Amino acid sequence: MLDYRLLQALAAVTAQGGFDKAATALHLTQSAVSRRIKQLEAILGQPVLQRSTPPKPTAAGQRLLNHLQQVRQMESALGLTEPDSPLQVRLATNADSLATWLPQALVLPAPSQLQFDLVVEDQSVSLKRMKQGDVMACICDSPQPVNGGAVMPLGALRYRAVASPAFIRRYGLQSLTAEALAQAPCLVFSSDDALQHRFLHHIAGISPTQVHQCPSSEGFLKAVLAGLGFGLLPELQMQTQFANGELIDLAPGYFLDTPLYWHHWQTESPQLKQLRLQVLACARQCLVGIETLSGSPPVF
Repeated sequence: MLDYRLLQALAAVTAQGGFDKAATALHLTQSAVSRRIKQLEAILGQPVLQRSTPPKPTAAGQRLLNHLQQVRQMESALGLTEPDSPLQVRLATNADSLATWLPQALVLPAPSQLQFDLVVEDQSVSLKRMKQGDVMACICDSPQPVNGGAVMPLGALRYRAVASPAFIRRYGLQSLTAEALAQAPCLVFSSDDALQHRFLHHIAGISPTQVHQCPSSEGFLKAVLAGLGFGLLPELQMQTQFANGELIDLAPGYFLDTPLYWHHWQTESPQLKQLRLQVLACARQCLVGIETLSGSPPVF
């Protein structure tokens, strides 16, 4: 039988991105964490971590992390955890959900016994956190569940291509020609963010020539307002700025809908079920219904 302190060390190294930070999180020395990992590997007869920067779980390590997540859920469901001890929920989400509709969904009725550790990833890649067993739940754009997991559709974030009035004048985007768009810089959240590329392909059949990377939803909005570039922003995030004319829709009638799905483990505790249902209820109020999506947006 495995000593779960060894699995906790593996989970901490993976979650914290290194042995030193894992030691701080577990209130241990770095050497103690290293010994636990080596002991786990000796029991299994194979490595559980790739000694990279940051360390990554091997295939065997990922299976152990998945197992640990499900054990934690099962213990909570069976009432085997301390009654006053909050269930720590590590949740992967995209930044735009966190900047718009998600926070209100995480506020559960008192007394809530959940403690959140939010991991921000682009919606196109955050499912890897579930596959690695690094999180208990995940919001991403994939409808395919991981092994041992289940998935629930939430809705879609609707994005529109916008820029400041000064930016539009500076780059002659009033007529939105391919030539003008080719000269105008755009903003992307990260190297995984392809929304702006899709917009340019749909509108003009081109790729961006000048790109600013801004890995912050709030910073992204401020950068567009300042005129650093144009970008696709969620309607939920820019309602005020759009209404008062600080932001202009570059292509009225054009939008991109990004479907979002809630992924969770099948061995779901009562607390996680309550959270899932509240997230679903909030998503239905705020997001575009996935069943109403019509495929490709209009091409101009």
